[in-house]
Amino acid sequence: MKLELIDWIIVASYFVLALLIGVWVSKSAGKSSKDYFGSGNGMPWWLLGMSMVATTFSTDTPNFVANVVRVDGVAGNWIWWSFVLTGMLTVFVYAKLWKKSGVLTDIEFYELRYSGKEAAFLRGFRALYLGLFFNVLIMATVTLAAIKIGGILLGITPIQTVVIAGVVTVIYSSIGGFKGVVITDFVLFFLSIFGGVAAAYVALKHPSVDGLSNLLSHPNVVDKLSIFPDFDNKELLLTVFVIPIAVQWWSVWYPGAEPGGGGYVAQRMLAAKDEDNAIKSVFFFNFVHYVVRPWPWIIVALCSLIVFPDVASIQSAFPDAQKVGHDMAYPAMLTYLPAGILGLVVVSLIAAYMSTISTHLNWGASYIVHDFYKRFVNPKSEEKELVLLGRITTVLLMFFAGLIALFLTDALKSFQILLQIGAGTGLIFILRWFWWRINAWSEITAMTVSFVIAVYFEFGHEALGFTEIPSYLELILSIIITTIAWVGVALLTSPAKQDVLVNFVKKTNPGGPGWKTVMDKAHAAGEHMTELKNEKWNVPRGILCMFLGCIFTYSSLIGLGYWIYSEHVIAIILTLLAIISAILLRKTWKTMGTE
Repeated sequence: MKLELIDWIIVASYFVLALLIGVWVSKSAGKSSKDYFGSGNGMPWWLLGMSMVATTFSTDTPNFVANVVRVDGVAGNWIWWSFVLTGMLTVFVYAKLWKKSGVLTDIEFYELRYSGKEAAFLRGFRALYLGLFFNVLIMATVTLAAIKIGGILLGITPIQTVVIAGVVTVIYSSIGGFKGVVITDFVLFFLSIFGGVAAAYVALKHPSVDGLSNLLSHPNVVDKLSIFPDFDNKELLLTVFVIPIAVQWWSVWYPGAEPGGGGYVAQRMLAAKDEDNAIKSVFFFNFVHYVVRPWPWIIVALCSLIVFPDVASIQSAFPDAQKVGHDMAYPAMLTYLPAGILGLVVVSLIAAYMSTISTHLNWGASYIVHDFYKRFVNPKSEEKELVLLGRITTVLLMFFAGLIALFLTDALKSFQILLQIGAGTGLIFILRWFWWRINAWSEITAMTVSFVIAVYFEFGHEALGFTEIPSYLELILSIIITTIAWVGVALLTSPAKQDVLVNFVKKTNPGGPGWKTVMDKAHAAGEHMTELKNEKWNVPRGILCMFLGCIFTYSSLIGLGYWIYSEHVIAIILTLLAIISAILLRKTWKTMGTE
């Protein structure tokens, strides 16, 4: 298989469009660091929501879904579907708080919420830890997918893929800044939807598959179709469903699904025109991300089980391909796309790569430049200097990501490692807005302990001769140990200074009983903060909206699956449930003053 002339024209046209957008916005993006990293904080919800959707559709996403479906069946997707709960909590509780904070990055939040040298250390260290180490690892997993797709669809080597993809992406990312990323994401949004549907349609037309009805009855597929895991398979049930739904969503930090919001999701909420636009952008993102996009990828993955029943069959069909695994089934299926359609789907994957990488480059550079360099190295730096440093940092981040990608082999394994590193830290990101006792030492402890435990489970137990335990037990142990550690430190160390806590409450007004001690001290000191009295505490209604939003999203997601399976009774029931929950959500949402 090779791309025809029409396909290359389509690919080249997208590159030209992306570069033109970058050049078009480069002047406004280079005015200041606020424009380069946040586009002046005046963007509409629909553009930001589409940008979030586009960013989370990276080249490794369909590969990851294919891996999950081929190994654990459709039910295996609960390992990431569980983050619907995280997303809806962010929508109805934290989006408004983030926008009120007025920070440029979520790392800047640390010195708004905490005090002392420990707060400054946390901001600086976290800026480098997330902006450099963690961010580069995420980009490396995305680049790994590009390597696999490039090897199968274009027949190029891993090094060639890294060089070509890296150079193109760095040029576009460095000149356009955040505004260029978001505007290009608008184009990608539609490309990604079309590409996924087109790939599923062609996969169903493959002679070996011969349509949807034959797919659903094929012996290679029938045991993979269940949307919920087999309750008799206790380990699978715990790993992909019980633990993610009961524990993982609130306890694990993962980019794009941070408990309490954060990272590039916070970057977009902070860039919104106002609180209402911030909330709507995240709601739109969560619905499209979890309901609209997964099923085309799942259909392609199921079709691949017929065309390429195992990894050996993929290797046989593509003998020159490197890093072969189940996740290569998705790009393998794309080789059957006809000319023209193939070009559009390839463009959607290239654009997905550029969108995700450019977002992470801009996001990571914002941490390194704004939260480390400007804060600690040169506080008096001029805006032009900061923008220039942002562009240089972008190039360096891309270089390290490409280098690490050459040593990775499995996107699913990388996903599990990242979950392990963030295990136990999620709860602190949820509670730090509502419990005055949490301090910078709490976060430093959570970050350190979770990382040490992750390294131990990945490498240490073998070196020490201990027996390996199931991954779900590793996750639970990490959460328990990390939580005990940071809560203990919070209670044993001094809280942030009273004036910092009072200022935080004045600015964000999180409300709730967790701030009673701070408010009582403020009143005793004669500081009555009357400006807060007229604002009602919306968190209880926000949690109710979160609950209704989850019902709406899950019933829509699962209901769509049953429509595809032609199980009409269950599909109708779930569709009605989605409609009812949507009506109730809208009514409750209005009472929060966000519509």
